[in-house]
Amino acid sequence: MKHFISMQQLSKETMNQILKEAESIRKSPKTMNKQLFAANLFFEPSTRTKMSFEVAQKKLGLEMLDLHTEASSLVKGESLYDTAKTFEAIGADVLVVRHPSDYWIDEIEEAGGLRIPVINAGSGKEEHPTQCMLDLLTMYQEFGNVEGRKVVIAGDIQHSRVARSNALALEKLGAKVYLSAAPGFEDNSLYYPYITMDEAVEIADVVMLLRIQHERHIHKAETSDYLTLYGLTMERAAKMKKHAIIMHPAPINRGVEIDTKLVESKQSRIFKQMENGVYVRMAILIHVLKEWGIIHENEINERKTLNII
Repeated sequence: MKHFISMQQLSKETMNQILKEAESIRKSPKTMNKQLFAANLFFEPSTRTKMSFEVAQKKLGLEMLDLHTEASSLVKGESLYDTAKTFEAIGADVLVVRHPSDYWIDEIEEAGGLRIPVINAGSGKEEHPTQCMLDLLTMYQEFGNVEGRKVVIAGDIQHSRVARSNALALEKLGAKVYLSAAPGFEDNSLYYPYITMDEAVEIADVVMLLRIQHERHIHKAETSDYLTLYGLTMERAAKMKKHAIIMHPAPINRGVEIDTKLVESKQSRIFKQMENGVYVRMAILIHVLKEWGIIHENEINERKTLNII
């Protein structure tokens, strides 16, 4: 598939190629000398993913088509496929889609597919590949590579698309993946070992925290003692390795999965992850547009100024 949908589809070589491109963009921003249109179809709320895609698109010189679901034909019963085909028909060159369904891409493919690339900006609780790539870039900037590194993903594993994408990619790249979760938050379909947070801080090179996804729970989860029992407290953080880093895809529930004082601590890379999201999404947009032959290398130039938003 030429779409950017799942970390399962990406080889180690492709991941490294995109990471290299993203780091190159960070040092020397790029733009395109060709008019192209990117359609952003977000069926779920989003701040970081949606805004960083928009910044990435603006930096590359793409024109944006933004779907407002509440003011679209979706309220009249239009399907996801027909909405996507509409954007294809009116001239979109790439679709960026976030949808609450785990398998929305299957719906599009089974209905006939598209003639333009699709980027998965979050599919239900199944995968979030662009978040995974920015997480990998953050780790690569820190350690050079992730091979042999111990990464603990801790939190609401059962409902986390971030956990799935990261676990798949990290294992493929040679990292040692561990999970940590409160009782009832585990996912038995992921075969990585579970450890406690007290064990996690002792061994981890990376502690990747996840929020409780209340919107995906049938009943609201109890959080009053969550930080003390299962979260990253100041006391636990003090036991981390000196070189270890704290990560979080956000949004952050301060005082629940992480002590608020740790969010911007010396070991935190949370806001660095957000910054890297722009570079990675620029690299992914370039990657899929080149894969589909929509742009060519000679149509990508270094940007001379950063005053572009």
